[in-house]
Amino acid sequence: MKLLFLIADGMGGWPGEMPGNTTCLEAAATPNMDELAASGVVGVCHTIPEGMAPGSDVANMSLLGFNPATHHTGRGPIEAAAQGLVLDPDDLVWRMNLVSVSELSPQGRMLDYSSGHITTEVSAPLVRDLEQRLGDETFQFHPGVQYRHLLVHKGGALEPEVSLRISPPHDITGKSLHADLREFSRCPRMWDLLFQAEERLAETARGSKANSIWPWGQGRPLSLPNFNTTFGRRGAVISAVDLVRGLGRAAGMEVIEVPGATGLIETNYQGKVDAALKFLEHGDFAFVHLEGPDECGHAGNAVEKTEAISRFDARIVAPLRQAFNGQSGGQNGGQDVAFVITCDHFTPIAEKTHTPDAVPFLLWRPGCDPVGCEPPEVTDFSEAQARSTGLVVEAGHELLHWVLRQLTPTQEP
Repeated sequence: MKLLFLIADGMGGWPGEMPGNTTCLEAAATPNMDELAASGVVGVCHTIPEGMAPGSDVANMSLLGFNPATHHTGRGPIEAAAQGLVLDPDDLVWRMNLVSVSELSPQGRMLDYSSGHITTEVSAPLVRDLEQRLGDETFQFHPGVQYRHLLVHKGGALEPEVSLRISPPHDITGKSLHADLREFSRCPRMWDLLFQAEERLAETARGSKANSIWPWGQGRPLSLPNFNTTFGRRGAVISAVDLVRGLGRAAGMEVIEVPGATGLIETNYQGKVDAALKFLEHGDFAFVHLEGPDECGHAGNAVEKTEAISRFDARIVAPLRQAFNGQSGGQNGGQDVAFVITCDHFTPIAEKTHTPDAVPFLLWRPGCDPVGCEPPEVTDFSEAQARSTGLVVEAGHELLHWVLRQLTPTQEP
């Protein structure tokens, strides 16, 4: 049986986000997810191991079936894998945001972790200029997508920089830079690089909000077990963000890039659906990731997050149901395809960042109905309904194993 994992990044939230003391997921129009939940199996899953930061890097690694406590080295290395960077074992790879700060000083604040969602067309030349002017045998700048870029410190895993604890910029929006700059100051070369980059951006970034770099999420190069060998399935990831593509590439999965996929609420939904359908003509497992709800959560915009979830249901879940066995008459209706729908973590509007709450998930498979599936049926797909069933997958990396056991109950994956 083929398997679709549909991930709405940051979809989960807390009551009170929308009128009626509801979450954005509860307030969204989600008839397709509601129907699948009512005729499937619903529960919650802990995607963040205890003691680890609730980032998309950790959570999506869990959802792909790999234990972050064993394999995670940092966010930067995952995105480096997406770009196919050739690295040495002792290199230190940083995720590097282009950000907007009030001033790069202890009195400064983080104004915008994304420089106003700077476009790749604007940001990539800025990063290439930083590489030309500031890059050397120690530091290398690599352009990525939108505000998400990379800084490689050659041999840095053997240097003091490896121990720096820098806040993700989306965690400190509107907050002081004091604690993080004090941390940066422990390493004079990194401290100098920050201010050299600030000076250069002041000359080159006119017309954009980018006025500083923000390196964080550093670690050694990533290595993951081969997905196909581990799970006996040919898999692919479909996402707009380097983070998810990097996980797929490191695991030997097919990485499908969709033109017009932005990582925002306005994205190429149909392109992602078409890519999944085409892959599943020969593949077995498609991991379709949508970033929009998370970005709206970071912005604290409940109305747009609710709309992003509604679009996920209408433009991702609905056409895939129609194409496969969630509804009759689809173009691929003769194939047995199971659906898993979840989010990687919560991004509550009140917090504007990630939290480690257990995420709701649903599993629907052909022949699954409220009578024949455990736990008891639910009426809709939401955080509260998922908790009410009592089904809990305690370790996020076990969810895929658990799903495969439900699909082939007489065999171990």
